[in-house]
Amino acid sequence: MKIRLIVLLILPLILAGPAQQRSDAADSPGLRKVRMAFTSLSAVMMPPWLAREVGIFNKHGLEVEVIATPTGVEGMNALIAGEVQFLQISGGTTASAALGGADVMIVGTTLDTLVQNMMARPEIENPEQLRGKSLGITRFGTSIDVGARIALRHFGLVPEKDVAIVQVGGMESMVPALQANRIQAGILSYPAITQAKKLGHHVLLDVASLGLPYAFTGMTTRGRIIREEPDLVRRYMMAQVEAIARAKRDKELALKVMGKYLRTSNSASLAEAYETDVQKYMLKVPLTTAAAVKSVLDDLGGRIPKAKDADPHRFFDDSFVRQMQSSGFIDALYR
Repeated sequence: MKIRLIVLLILPLILAGPAQQRSDAADSPGLRKVRMAFTSLSAVMMPPWLAREVGIFNKHGLEVEVIATPTGVEGMNALIAGEVQFLQISGGTTASAALGGADVMIVGTTLDTLVQNMMARPEIENPEQLRGKSLGITRFGTSIDVGARIALRHFGLVPEKDVAIVQVGGMESMVPALQANRIQAGILSYPAITQAKKLGHHVLLDVASLGLPYAFTGMTTRGRIIREEPDLVRRYMMAQVEAIARAKRDKELALKVMGKYLRTSNSASLAEAYETDVQKYMLKVPLTTAAAVKSVLDDLGGRIPKAKDADPHRFFDDSFVRQMQSSGFIDALYR
């Protein structure tokens, strides 16, 4: 019941109404009703938003209810409980749950590196000044947590020894925490990065510039759904891939949808998020790779010993994306 309340109540609390637009087709009895959750107020979550708003899900025979959860932890709990059928979430959260015995599987990766910045307050001029201070993340076990540890180790700092790692909640809480000096640095995604820059905070590290393969964000579902309803997964993935193509080809539409779900009309913030997350890093072919999942497992190995020897292929099913690729479906979206 607690999980049900989280899932059902978070949407009005966070979004207060986006995703209410429905095409006339959404009322058709022929559409399969599905629930999905996205797990961060970040531009990387955009594909299902756009697929919902412009009727792409409907085109593929689905009526999808789009739900927000504060972080991947709550989203994964909802998926495991059967409250949602799909998640837009980090590969790290999925792999961690699977290692714990959950029947969950990555079916697509939309961004295969950590598109995040380590940002600091104005008085923190270099990474060494973070010793003895606090670095903010959303929640432990999320991709933001992973980015924090990678960034600190990159600078020769030991996480939780040299620098405290502090949970602040959702990404929307990161900039206020910096402003209030509750944290002296934080791991941010877009559009929070742009907002922080405007307030005088600065980038210490662009984590994506390290070029590390990592299953950062993508689509996850339950293994049982893959086994028993592969056509549902196929149609859901086709809609997401079509939404990515539409976003890359129609900037004005993508910005409008992002602004609605991110609840901002700041054109500069939205434009920077679009150019970085959608145009630069979002994959046209959201294929999950063993290398990207291995990086996830390598990171988890410090907290979950059995992750060190786990086979990356155990955690993803790339057959749906490969089918779209080999059939020419994806190429046709860009002609």
